Amino acid sequence: MAGKIHYTAPVPGQTHGTGGLLASPLKLLSGTIVWMGGVFVVATLGYVLAGWSVGDAAFMVLTTVYSVGYGQVRPVDTTFLRLWTIMTIVLGCTGMIVLTGALIQVFNLYQFRRFLGLDRMQSEIERLHGHAIICGYGRIGVRLARALTEAHHPFVIIERDAGRAEEARAAGHLILIGEATHEDTLKQAMIGQARVLASVLSDDAANVFITLSARSLNPAVQIIARGEAPTTESKLFHAGADKVVLPTHIGAERITELILFPATESVLGDIREVGTIKRNLNDFGLDLEVVVAGDSGGMTGLTVREAEQRGNGAFFIVQIDRDGGQSIQHPGEDLRIEAGDLIMLVVRGSRLSAGALFNTPPRPARHGRLFIG
Repeated sequence: MAGKIHYTAPVPGQTHGTGGLLASPLKLLSGTIVWMGGVFVVATLGYVLAGWSVGDAAFMVLTTVYSVGYGQVRPVDTTFLRLWTIMTIVLGCTGMIVLTGALIQVFNLYQFRRFLGLDRMQSEIERLHGHAIICGYGRIGVRLARALTEAHHPFVIIERDAGRAEEARAAGHLILIGEATHEDTLKQAMIGQARVLASVLSDDAANVFITLSARSLNPAVQIIARGEAPTTESKLFHAGADKVVLPTHIGAERITELILFPATESVLGDIREVGTIKRNLNDFGLDLEVVVAGDSGGMTGLTVREAEQRGNGAFFIVQIDRDGGQSIQHPGEDLRIEAGDLIMLVVRGSRLSAGALFNTPPRPARHGRLFIG
């Protein structure tokens, strides 16, 4: 069914990727130590059952598995002792070979981590507090990380793709390689101390699952989630997201704004202070836009007061720039809007409806039952 999300939750303890146990040198080392301990105990008991003392039995097993060959402690002259010794040699010596390889892997692993600075990076992550967690280093994640870096806001990135993770590390970002859908990974990113989490993966199902996991681990964290399908928005809110961003919807709205407010970018785009002004206005639910009064525009020929009344509170006019270079700040209510005027608006509510008022032709005047254009 369209819009339905299908997602298989990860099984706790399941190892992802190739290699299984061999993919983790530490697990291999610990497993081999347990195996060798079991072989030593069982082999020693076998010799004890054959009438040897515990000391002689343990010494026999150690010299056998380490292939030292100092000589037999006692004669191996029975069928049981010969079979038991053969078993000890096969299982013990094989185990020692694996144990030696595991030790080398662990040594190389820590040398490699020290070379890449991974231990230092993890220690820096553990010191974070009030930081942001970015789940996904795709197109949106890259831009978000760049913006937070410029704003000097602490953050850590969770990315499962090794290539993208390397790009993030090369850019100087704190990065964790792993699945953001796993609670262990979120804990490693210090979700309990984070202020905000942004799940910006292109997979709606993964974003829903990350939101659920993050909300259960930290009820106070602010969660901003990305959604591709419009039907995902309600699912993300139900999962615990505080805000949901739909890039497709935002892109369409931005294109519409460029159509309705074509002058905004050219007039305000190069003014540095405008960004700060717009951010301050956004805190109050307002925005700053520029429109051009066309020859047949709906507001052309009206006074400022009449235009604002026509907008029914959707905007108010703060500046009018005319063709001759005249700039009228805080224009009076009786000033009449002329064709070609650049009008700066402080917009409240829907910016699109405010732009439509200036772009649509004027409504015809009604006289009796007739409309006169």
